[in-house]
Amino acid sequence: MYVLPRQIQLMALYPLPSAVILNKINISSTSSLHFTCRFFPKPLTPSLFSTTIAAATTSSSTLFQPHSYGPSLYKGHKVHQNTDNFDEENFTRVFDITALRVPSEHCFSLESKLRGHLLNWPRIRNIARVPGDDIDDELKEFIGNNNDTETLIALERRIYGKAEGDGEKMCSVLYRDKLARTFNSTGYVKFQNLAKLSRPKKSKKKREEKEGSGRQRKGLGRNEMALVEVVEEEGSGDEDLSGLLGDDFIRRRKWSGSTRLLLLDERYANKGIEEMPEAIKAVLKEQNEESTRLSFEIVRCKLTLFYNYWQMNEVLEVLLPQGMIVPSAFETIGHIAHLNLRDEHLPYKKLIAKVVLDKNKPKIQTVANKIDAIHNDYRTMQLEVLAGNHSLVTTVVENGLYFDVDLSTVYWNSRLATERQRLLSCFTHDDVVCDVFAGIGPIAISAAKKVKYVYANDLNPSAVEYLERNCVRNKLERKIEIFNMDGRRFIDSIFASEKTRAITQVVMNLPNDAAEFLDSFRGIFGKRNKDRQFTLPRIHVYGFSKAQDPEFDFHEQIRIALSEVAFEVEMRKVRLVAPGKWMLCGSFVLPETVAFSK
Repeated sequence: MYVLPRQIQLMALYPLPSAVILNKINISSTSSLHFTCRFFPKPLTPSLFSTTIAAATTSSSTLFQPHSYGPSLYKGHKVHQNTDNFDEENFTRVFDITALRVPSEHCFSLESKLRGHLLNWPRIRNIARVPGDDIDDELKEFIGNNNDTETLIALERRIYGKAEGDGEKMCSVLYRDKLARTFNSTGYVKFQNLAKLSRPKKSKKKREEKEGSGRQRKGLGRNEMALVEVVEEEGSGDEDLSGLLGDDFIRRRKWSGSTRLLLLDERYANKGIEEMPEAIKAVLKEQNEESTRLSFEIVRCKLTLFYNYWQMNEVLEVLLPQGMIVPSAFETIGHIAHLNLRDEHLPYKKLIAKVVLDKNKPKIQTVANKIDAIHNDYRTMQLEVLAGNHSLVTTVVENGLYFDVDLSTVYWNSRLATERQRLLSCFTHDDVVCDVFAGIGPIAISAAKKVKYVYANDLNPSAVEYLERNCVRNKLERKIEIFNMDGRRFIDSIFASEKTRAITQVVMNLPNDAAEFLDSFRGIFGKRNKDRQFTLPRIHVYGFSKAQDPEFDFHEQIRIALSEVAFEVEMRKVRLVAPGKWMLCGSFVLPETVAFSK
């Protein structure tokens, strides 16, 4: 098997210009192989499911390293190579690192001293526990701080029922019974593994099945992302304290107390003490001078990063073809992730949805994609559920209020939460608000907490049903009057009624068509006596514009709809909904000439 030299690996990391050609590179092995190698300006990044150079492919293949520092799916060793389908095990990477093993009481002080020489990878702690190396504080008195012979003999008698030279160990059942009676008579000490002492060992088949499954590995919990394992050298000792310290206790010549691993920087991997920086050498030298018994040591470790460690964009970058834009943004509506995938992403929509679901659990339980633009009068979206729960009914919390939403029958946009908050800040306690296109009530119900009274309307019967439900849920049904009719008819009837309170604020949040309904305000007070005192409402109308000057264009739409030019409109850009397409809000006081026109 041919192994790529270090020089070639470094050149893959730092590619040379295309004009530079490296000819006849010799690779040393059992025979000499000569070939011509060209390096291009941009390194090739292999796919997750593609094999690397055939000569370097093994059961745990080493990937090229386009990232010079930090963890990457293009670095480390692959544990599994399943090319048939999406498998989380394909994203497991094993990294060889070096760690400094220190007593647990010194780990935090040493972490501050060696901060610049530690691993410092995102979401990975620089301090790692050694499995099976900790014991209960209640047991430390039996072991003591010194490892003298008498203490160890006493400990052996308590654990195994005998010490060296005591003869054969008694039956496991009788020993357990004697151990329990002895401790009960002298003050019972709680051994966490006491029940395991006389328990028969598991069968070899079950043990192999457990060890063969990476998901059942000790130290890996449900949400854990990484596992640090010490690579034990041969002849590390034959002392067995697993009965006291658990099955994962690492066998060494003498147990020296609880220890921790300080994970050193990846550039120190597989290096000896002579190759370590002076800061680490100084720490070891200082400890050696203070204590005759060496308690600090350099150990080789394996850092395994599982699928849960990698972020969504890192996984998608490997799954999707090279050069394709990675979809990283989506709208969150309750427990639903709403995607707007491009046409190039559609062949991979199931993979994208699974990764989005996995990386955002438990907050996200459903992933859906909008499959068509909004064309109907009710402004409902055509959504395709790609992963997770197939229900599109959810609950959204906004401004301390709860809103039940069914995305299959009503419209909701979480990205307008900031704009809704800004609009509410314009209202006062004496205002009476009229929401012409209320939907399920994000503006109407939020305004009801602040203003005197609210009139809310929507054409969609399903939206009106959820609006009534949300009013009751937030205990604001007494301050909101709900209507289900067309926008023009609602404006005519609400301003013509003698029972209606004096409306001071009108909200028209239907950006696609709201400006077309402004002509309904012409002559709303025309049939009333001008001598009476009327309050001219302030209107907030939303719309879209693709013009080069969107504010001027939308201003013209408002003036044309009202057939009036001599009034001031406060214009504001809300957000860019698409390239070259702005959503705007125009706020103005209804001109008296328009309100009393005939």
